[in-house]
Amino acid sequence: MAEKTRNNGTMTESQFWAGIRSALRAKSRFWWKPIQIAKNKNKRPYKGNNKRQKWEYQCTECKNWVDGKNIAVDHKIAAGSLKSAKDLEGFIERLFCEAEGLTTLCKDCHKEKTYFERYGKKRPKHLK
Repeated sequence: MAEKTRNNGTMTESQFWAGIRSALRAKSRFWWKPIQIAKNKNKRPYKGNNKRQKWEYQCTECKNWVDGKNIAVDHKIAAGSLKSAKDLEGFIERLFCEAEGLTTLCKDCHKEKTYFERYGKKRPKHLK
């Protein structure tokens, strides 16, 4: 069992850095303007029957058009890991990149890309 050395003995090093990573990612989603710019580059007025849906977004990988709930703005170069203070500068630089470093992916393509980045291989069919 890992020693709990952070936050008054309630967190391991891994838990601490996971919390920092999560907080930075959450903050980037809501106030980093290049994310919205990247999303807007692949947006068009919705053409279907759902009167509540105003926009749809194109996945740059499969080229399908999906609603806003099924699109992800992804980093072309992964933000990477954040496991210690020495990783912090590079992680922040990659996380808070400009719009040119971002792309839109549907949820399925995003899952596929993330799996490949983590494990270096395509996801098995039973996980799709």
